[in-house]
Amino acid sequence: MSRRKKEKDDKEFNETWLLPYSDLMTLLLALFIVLFASSAVDAQKFQSMSKVFSEIFTGGTGIVDYESIEQKNGEELADETKEKLEKAKEQTKVSVDEQTTLSATQERVNQYILEKGLTGQLKTSLTSEGLLVTINDSVLFDSGSAEVREEDIAIAKEISDLLVIDPPHNVIISGHTDNVPIQNSNFSSNWELSVMRAVNFMKIILENDQLDPRMFSAKGFGEFQPIASNDTEEGKAKNRRVEVLILPNGKTEQN
Repeated sequence: MSRRKKEKDDKEFNETWLLPYSDLMTLLLALFIVLFASSAVDAQKFQSMSKVFSEIFTGGTGIVDYESIEQKNGEELADETKEKLEKAKEQTKVSVDEQTTLSATQERVNQYILEKGLTGQLKTSLTSEGLLVTINDSVLFDSGSAEVREEDIAIAKEISDLLVIDPPHNVIISGHTDNVPIQNSNFSSNWELSVMRAVNFMKIILENDQLDPRMFSAKGFGEFQPIASNDTEEGKAKNRRVEVLILPNGKTEQN
């Protein structure tokens, strides 16, 4: 009697492995589904899969729901991919167009520099920020002064004509000095001198009715953005400058 009871107990005990085994197989199936789908997953899709996987662990319906979500996300992914490709194509076109526009403007400025014999005093460069026109301060200002010289106002106005671009572009005018402290009663620091030079130059530029004042801004950096060593007179002369930065359309000022 006791032997039969023991055999019955062993049989009942041995069958208990079926329950964890079935749970394990369910989890493995869910894992394989996740691994298969992850080859083309994005952030939104991954969140959906995580939700389904969580439901499987907590006993939800899981797999059927996942198949529905997978199909929906696949369609959304295709639409998003198409939209991103269209945007990328449009941005590439805009970038090429802007490069062409700025290059054409650079050629006009370079031609002006050659015609006026200003090589070495004005120069242009295409940078990652846009088209940069650098003007040596000796072209426009007397030493320690922020007023554009009477004889150089014509140059400033001719430069303004070169800034007429269709469509209009944002322009940043910045003033820079060397590291020699300013020593006159008009300005207490190189900051003030550099700012006022930029502002006064910009005022003359904006006398051109074809330019939109809303597209222009002025800055002063004093001696804190040198392009050459201040240990030599030649380096100091290079650092005393006004810069005109023409930004590509679609790019805004970062500083």
